[in-house]
Amino acid sequence: MNNLAFSLISAILIGIGATLTTDLWALFLKRAFKITSPNYCLVGRWLRYMPEGTFRHSSIASTPQKSGECTVGWIAHYMIGITFAIAFVGLVGNNWLQHPTLIPAITFGVGTVLMPFFIMQPAFGLGFAASKMSNPRQARLRSLMNHTAFGVGLYLFALLVNWLLRVYA
Repeated sequence: MNNLAFSLISAILIGIGATLTTDLWALFLKRAFKITSPNYCLVGRWLRYMPEGTFRHSSIASTPQKSGECTVGWIAHYMIGITFAIAFVGLVGNNWLQHPTLIPAITFGVGTVLMPFFIMQPAFGLGFAASKMSNPRQARLRSLMNHTAFGVGLYLFALLVNWLLRVYA
């Protein structure tokens, strides 16, 4: 397998795993502390309105539902995670893939919080960095924690991919 194919396949697997890590973190928070999980159906709603030319909403939650929005939202959630992982692997290169370290993965994961702060939350009618929410500080902290979990997932699943390659190669 050439380096590009190895990097791409590894990044896809790592992206799926990192996104799964984020979802497991959200499930833990929901079960242990009754903290509401992110609603990816709203991501699907946002995307489903885009073909009509609507990219911003005054309140995505009060915008009428679209068919298939939950499926679209969950698929988008994982596709975004994969895309972030591909970008990360492109930045850090094959050396990191072969010898993963935690700090670059967490740093990148934390950096990805800029996307919801400056793109998704304003487009959902929540303001920049959730500034229009009833408790913006709490919303920002939750986003930061979720994206940190994504960074941890990048690292953990890079370790797993390496182990699998050693065992099955």
